[in-house]
Amino acid sequence: MANRASMGETTGPTPQAARARGEAGRLAVWLVVGALVAVLAVGAGVWYFVFRDTAPAKVDIETAAEAARNDQSSSTTTNGAATTTKNLDGTWKVNNEIGDFNVSTDTFTSSWVGYRVKEELSGIGAKTAAGRTPDVTGSLTIDGTTATAATFTAQLTTLQSDDTRRDGQLRNQALQTSQFPTATFTLTKPIAFGTVPADESTVKVDATGDLTLHGVTKSVTIPLQAKVVGDTVVVTSLFDITFADFNIQKPQSVIVLSVEDKGQMELQLFFTKS
Repeated sequence: MANRASMGETTGPTPQAARARGEAGRLAVWLVVGALVAVLAVGAGVWYFVFRDTAPAKVDIETAAEAARNDQSSSTTTNGAATTTKNLDGTWKVNNEIGDFNVSTDTFTSSWVGYRVKEELSGIGAKTAAGRTPDVTGSLTIDGTTATAATFTAQLTTLQSDDTRRDGQLRNQALQTSQFPTATFTLTKPIAFGTVPADESTVKVDATGDLTLHGVTKSVTIPLQAKVVGDTVVVTSLFDITFADFNIQKPQSVIVLSVEDKGQMELQLFFTKS
């Protein structure tokens, strides 16, 4: 009897061929999945290294207080719960030996003054530019429940951001630090606390004084937060600055598409008794 092949009938795939096709199909699926994973990984890497906003976190009184606690070899508080008060009378000076300052590791546990401004970069998009300098001097005088005098000076020529090109441009553009190397603030109105601040309690006050920036002096009122941590007075502030008020022209560069017409100044200062 003639077999089915000789009679023109087709036979189905052999078990070996079916297994081969199945394995090929699974391999194709895994190749597609692998390609998608690779694309996502590359995309995540591009976002992390290029589009991610690398500006450090904004100044924060609690973070600053923790830095002061960590720096003290012996603390007058226990887990931040002490409520005792002390005599704060006298002159307190900015202490530049507390904490560390390292832009590459985002370590800002020392006294510093800085800026924040939003910019649009070619091929990258919107980012926050932030620069800080640890070169700050100053003093604070307290009499009873009142701060009667305060002044500080920041050396702007040592401002550091995450891009040395930006730092270099500030010498001749925007802040023009080669011509105006410092920024100063001098208190012109006493600050009344109401009561002597207790250890670890946060005090929020406004400070009115003369701010000199880019060669222009203007009276400003800035919000301050202060906290007594052991033998240290911690002061932080973050406030808006309109560039035109200080005759600051927005920087221009091939990579910089736009810069906002205002920014923020921020500070973190540690005062200890002189």
